[in-house]
Amino acid sequence: MSTYLRNIWNTRYFWVHLSLSDLRSRWRRSFFGILWTIIQPLGMTLLLAVVFGKVFKIEIRDYAPYILSGMIIWEFVTASATAGSLSFVQADAYIKQCNHPLAIYTLRTVLTNLIVLCLASVTLVAWVLVVMPQNFGWSWLAALSIYPILALIAWPLATFLAYVATRFRDLPHALGLLLQAMWFVSPIYFEAKLFRGGDLHALVDYNPIYHMLEIVRAPLLQGHWPSLENYAYCGGTIALLILLAVLLGRRAERKVIFYL
Repeated sequence: MSTYLRNIWNTRYFWVHLSLSDLRSRWRRSFFGILWTIIQPLGMTLLLAVVFGKVFKIEIRDYAPYILSGMIIWEFVTASATAGSLSFVQADAYIKQCNHPLAIYTLRTVLTNLIVLCLASVTLVAWVLVVMPQNFGWSWLAALSIYPILALIAWPLATFLAYVATRFRDLPHALGLLLQAMWFVSPIYFEAKLFRGGDLHALVDYNPIYHMLEIVRAPLLQGHWPSLENYAYCGGTIALLILLAVLLGRRAERKVIFYL
């Protein structure tokens, strides 16, 4: 395991270059370019805040950052899972020519999405500073921990899915359906109290998506530190996904090239 991780570190210039290349190609010949990471979630947030705010009779200025925080984190999770499942298939030319650890190709995907998340977070922080300045304090430092947590969740998840999707090409299509279902049972756009009020508290209390969101929402939107329970659920999710990725990787790493 240590040798595998050392090989990943030794090839860091390669997968970092691939990640930056993905970012450049994403906005090539685009007028706004990288600003789309801010424009797109902000536009969708305003639209959803107006609609849901009227439906649930919630103040838009307070509800918008709730939606925005859920949107940018959920977009990172879905992009990392969906694109990550195709990482080996899309990198087949490199895999057939270079004897690098396969996990660098999912790491490339996660790094790209993490950079996009960091840029999109600027909008969230700016909005909260303007409409909720009273929440600013030392607890905001806790919100920074979401980046390594999301990276440690997304990387083994993408790696596990990439191994499976290389063998079973229907997985990316099924994954879209599964993620859509998770969206409905997670407090991403809908407030957690709606689930608890409908006797669906299990969809909140035992949902790792909720605890990831709370690490951001508690300090930024409520002005207090996330709970130890939030970090415990995230830590358990990380450990489980790493275990699954390592166990499957040991069996499938050398077989991937035959399925490409």
